[in-house]
Amino acid sequence: MADFRLYSYQQEVVRRALLGENIIIWLPTGAGKTRAAVYVAKRHLETTAKAKVVVLVNKIHLVDQHYTKEFQPHLDRSYRVVPISGDSEERDFFGQVVKDSDVVICTAQILYNAMINTDKAKHVELSDITLLIIDECHHTKKQAVYNQIMSCYVEKKLNGERALPQVLGLTASLGTGGEKILERAVEYVLQICANLDSDIVSTKNYLPDLEERVPKPVKTFDIVDERPEDPFGDHLKWMMQRIHDFMDLPNNITLRECGTQEYEADVVILERHGVKEDNRVWAQCALHLRKYNDALLINDTLRMLDAYRSLKDFYRSKVDTEIDGTDFFLMGLYRENRAELKHHAGDSRYENPKMSKLESVLLNQFRPDGESRGILFSKTRKSTHCLCDWVSTSSTLQQAGIKAAILTGAGNGIDTMTHVKQKDTIRSFRQGDLNLLISTSVAEEGLDIPECNLVVRYGLLTNEIAQKQASGRARARDSQYSVIAQKGGREERREHINEYLDELTGDAIAVIQAMRPPEFRSKIAQMQREAIMKRKVQESQKAKRRSQHTPASVQLLCRNCFKQVASGSDIRLLDKAHYVNINPDFKKHYKTGGQVFLNRTFEDWEPGCTISCNNGSCNKAWGSEIKYKKVALLPNLSIESFALETPQGRTTPRRWRDITFTVDDFSFEEYSFSCLKTLNLNDR
Repeated sequence: MADFRLYSYQQEVVRRALLGENIIIWLPTGAGKTRAAVYVAKRHLETTAKAKVVVLVNKIHLVDQHYTKEFQPHLDRSYRVVPISGDSEERDFFGQVVKDSDVVICTAQILYNAMINTDKAKHVELSDITLLIIDECHHTKKQAVYNQIMSCYVEKKLNGERALPQVLGLTASLGTGGEKILERAVEYVLQICANLDSDIVSTKNYLPDLEERVPKPVKTFDIVDERPEDPFGDHLKWMMQRIHDFMDLPNNITLRECGTQEYEADVVILERHGVKEDNRVWAQCALHLRKYNDALLINDTLRMLDAYRSLKDFYRSKVDTEIDGTDFFLMGLYRENRAELKHHAGDSRYENPKMSKLESVLLNQFRPDGESRGILFSKTRKSTHCLCDWVSTSSTLQQAGIKAAILTGAGNGIDTMTHVKQKDTIRSFRQGDLNLLISTSVAEEGLDIPECNLVVRYGLLTNEIAQKQASGRARARDSQYSVIAQKGGREERREHINEYLDELTGDAIAVIQAMRPPEFRSKIAQMQREAIMKRKVQESQKAKRRSQHTPASVQLLCRNCFKQVASGSDIRLLDKAHYVNINPDFKKHYKTGGQVFLNRTFEDWEPGCTISCNNGSCNKAWGSEIKYKKVALLPNLSIESFALETPQGRTTPRRWRDITFTVDDFSFEEYSFSCLKTLNLNDR
C-alpha cells in the first residue's frame, strides 16, 4: 500500500475499522472520508477470505463519481470494481454481478430491491456481503432506504445470525433531528448508531492536521433591511383577500399570514377539506391561493418579474378549463388585475433589496481576469432558473466575468436535469468554462466539486446538516460563506439556530464517545429491540388500515371535477411500483396528451403519453400511460389526482400507501386472458 497513503487524521479514524469493527467516520466535508473508505476496503479485500464489498450511495450521480474518482483508480489493478445505477443494464441481474465482483458501487435502492426480490439472478442476501460502506449515512433513519436495509441487518443480528457484513458509515454531520436539548440530541445520535449498529469515530489527536487540510471559510451575514414599499406584493394580498371573501369561510377555519410557509400549509389543508366536504369552492380557491402565496414567496426572494411570471404561467395552464362559477370568478379576478400586476412588477423602484445585496456579494469575489469559483444555493429548481436568467441578463455581472449554469437534481419534470447534463455541467465547472453554479441541495452532499472561494445561501430555510454540507463546499483558502437574508427574518434566525444545533451535534457525539463500551452497547441494543417492535406494530397497523375497506366499496373521483371514474377493484400494482387501472372501460374517462420521455430505460415497460380527465373542460392531469411488455397499454395513476369515496366518507390520500383497501399485484397472464375474452365477445 506504499502508493496509497492517508493523512494522520484519516489513519486515526480508520484504525478501528481495520480491526473489523462497525464504525461511523465523522469528518467534515472535504476531509477525505471516501478516500479513507477506499483504504479500508483495500485492506479488507487483502485480509478477508471471499471478501465482497458493497458501497451504497443515496444519489445516482455519486455511483459514477465514487467509481471513477476513488475506488476504480486504487483497486482496479487487482480487483473487479463495478458501478451499478438505475441507468446500468447490470441492475437486471444484480445478484449475479455481486457474485462475480469484488466491489460493487450502487444506489441503496438497488441493493434493497435485490434483497426483497425472489428472482435468483437478482436476489442478494446480506450474508453475501462482507463489508458494507454507507455514504452520507446520516440518512439512516425513519423510512429511508438506508434504514430499510439496516433494519434487516439489525433484525438478523438480534436473531443470532453471524454471517453479516462489517458496516462502515461516512458522514460530515449527523445532526440532532431538530432536538435542541443535549440529552435529546444524544438520544437522536444514539438512534443513528443503533440503526447502523456502529460506534462513532472522529479525529482527536490530529485536529491541527485536519484544520490545516480543511480550512474553514469566513462566514458573513449579508443582511438587508425590509423593502419600505411593496406595491406588487400588496396587490397580490388584496387579490387574495378577494378570494377569502368569495369563499365565505366559517369561523372555525382560519388562514395565517399570507406570504408564509404557514399559510401554504393552511391552504393545502383547506383544499383537502374542500374535497372531503364536496365543496368545490373551497377546494379550487385553495389551489389558486397557494399559487398566489408562491408568488409572494418568490417576490420575497427573487425579482418581482419572476413572481409575476409564475402566476402568469399558472393561469396560462388554466385557460379553457372553467367548469363552474368558481372557476369563472378566479380566472376573471386574475384577468382584471393582470395589467396592474405587470405594471408593478416592472417598476424598478420597488425591486427586492436581497437581489442588489446578492449582486454586491458576487461582484466582491468575481473579476474579469480572476479565477474565482462559487456556488449559489437556492431552494427550488424554479428559483435556480430565475437566478440564472438574472445573472445572464445582468450586464454588470457579465462584465465581472461570471459564467453561470444551473445544477439541479435529475428527474422527469420540465425543470430537471439528466445525469449526463449534470456531469457535463460539473466537468465544465471543474475545467473553468463555468465559474458559478446555481444549485439546489443536490450540490450540498458528496459531489466532487472543485475548491470554491465563495458559497452563498440565498432564500433557504434548512437544517444544520444542509448548512454544514453547504459551508463545506467553500474549501479554498480565505474563502467566504455568505448568508443573504432580511434583517430579523426567518433565514437569519434559522442560520443562527443551525449554528447552535451544529455545536450541539458535536457535544452529543462527545457524550457518546465518552461512554464506557458496555454502556454504549447495552444502550443501542435496547434501541434496536425497541425499533424492531415499533416497526412490527407499524406494519400491523398498516395492514389493518389497508384492509379497512374492500376494493369494490371504494370509488375514485377526479380531484378537480369530483366525477366518479373508477373502482378500487380496477387497480393493480405493477412491478411493486406502478398503480395501474386494468378496466378497459376506464379509457373513456381520459384523454391522452404529449409523449413522456424519461432519462433511462426499463426492463419490461416504456413510457407512453400523459393522461388527463375527459369530463368537459376539466383536464385534470391524472398520470400517464405505460406500455408493458410492448403489448399492454396501461394508465398509470397518480393518487394525488384523485379523491376516494369510501363507506366512511371521502378521503384525499397523498400516497398510494395511504389508501384503505388492498391492491393485488398485476398479472400479465390474467390481463392477457381478460383482453382475449373481451375480443372474443366482441367478435360474436
